[in-house]
This record gives sequence, structure tokens and C-alpha cells, in this order.
Amino acid sequence: MSMRKSLNGRPSGTDGSDFSYRMVVDSRYKKVARGRSHLSAVIFTQAIIQFVAAVVLFQTAPKGVTLDKLYVSHAVISFISLLVGEIGRKRSRVHLLKLYLFGSSVATLISAICLLKSQTSFEIIKDLSRWEVSRFEVLKIASVVLGFLTQIYAITATTALIHNMAPPKRTS
Repeated sequence: MSMRKSLNGRPSGTDGSDFSYRMVVDSRYKKVARGRSHLSAVIFTQAIIQFVAAVVLFQTAPKGVTLDKLYVSHAVISFISLLVGEIGRKRSRVHLLKLYLFGSSVATLISAICLLKSQTSFEIIKDLSRWEVSRFEVLKIASVVLGFLTQIYAITATTALIHNMAPPKRTS
């Protein structure tokens, strides 16, 4: 009983010189924790951008503009891929993170295609004085550009996270 209770809070039998024998956390696990934190911020940023894009999409609908089915599919695919990415990040599932990468990349490409086929977007870009008139179209352009830039960062962050999650190769 007296061996368990020590006066200075250190267990008996240790004088601090046994630090080299203690377990050390592998740097890979620290990298995974940092990567998961970065990916959380990226997914949150993508969710904000997609929310703004969805608001723009549904604000233009009541004004007589028909909903573009391709842009609606972009919104659905992006929200589903963000959900899958968040689950994969929380549970450290590589296959879900790969599915997130694929889904979010496809959604980003669809949004870029929608922007390129829109004539009003090109007219606004050519004539800068019309930016105040069609705020929703400017928000759509901004969300596509920011979404594209965020997707590039998401690809690098997720790829690094997947790489660090893989168990180290054993040499024979």
C-alpha cells in the first residue's frame, strides 16, 4: 500500500529516467488527426458553398425560370457526397473517403458544365455593369468558382489523409 502512494505524485520505482522505454505515438497517427481536422474544415466550407448554390437555385425558380435538371442533380450529388465524406472522416473509412472524392469531383464538374452552358453567365462576365442587376447569377458564378477551388484543396487533403490512414508497408 505504501508503494502505491508517493509523496510527489510519481509512481514508485520510476525516477523519470525510463522515458526511452515508454511508448511513443507514431507520427502517422498525428498526421491522420491533423488530416481529419483539415478535411472537416474543407467539408464545412463545401457545405456552405453548396448551400449558397442551392439558395440561388431555388430563388430563381419562382421568378418563372425553370429549374435546370443538371444543376439540381449537381446539388443532390454534392450534398450526398458531403454526407458520405463526413461519415468517412469521422469513422476513418477509406472507401467512404474515396466515394466522397469521386462524388464531389463529379458534382464540381457538373456545376462547371452548367456555368459554361449558361448564356446569362457569359453576358454578365462580358458586361460588368450588369452585375448589380442579376445578383443571383453573380452568386452562382462565385459559388462555382469557389467550389472548384475548394475541390482542388479537398482532393489534396483527402488524398493525404487516405495515404496516412493506410498501414505502413512491411519489409520482408
